Amino acid sequence: MLPLQRRVPAPAGLALDLVGVAEGATLTLDLQMQSVTEGVLITGTVSAPLQGECGRCLEAIDDELAAEICEMFAYPESTTDDTSEEDEVYRIVDDLLDLEPVVRDVVVLGLPMTPLCRPDCAGLCPTCGVALDDLPADHTHDTVDPRWAALAAFATEERSSQDRSAPAVSESDTQQ
Repeated sequence: MLPLQRRVPAPAGLALDLVGVAEGATLTLDLQMQSVTEGVLITGTVSAPLQGECGRCLEAIDDELAAEICEMFAYPESTTDDTSEEDEVYRIVDDLLDLEPVVRDVVVLGLPMTPLCRPDCAGLCPTCGVALDDLPADHTHDTVDPRWAALAAFATEERSSQDRSAPAVSESDTQQ
């Protein structure tokens, strides 16, 4: 068994829509390479800094990803050739292991589909777009169904015309 610790720059494309690892950010590889009958077994972890936006409130997120690796690299002309498809198992080529595809797969598959700034993030108000955490608990919007908008305007006109035609009441009238 051979331990392998490396710090390498992240390649481009380690990202989803809302979160990812910036190109050139430091990936920390803490791996073990173990010789087995059919090849070399790579196990360990990959750590990387994440940057992105919360999927609910769009606040910036800075986090850390730690993903587990467990992958077999088959020796050339091993029995693995007979028992698996060519693209099903990674291969050792000229005594070299190309870890980039494995690291890419592990990191991208480890990214959250909907990253959150915190688990209880309430998100944004769908009407005004303000963060719900910044608004009072009784925050609401009066919405009128567009099909009834003309009727609502008519009702408002009717109320204002009734207010204009009502007789004025003085304070002396109300004291009697």
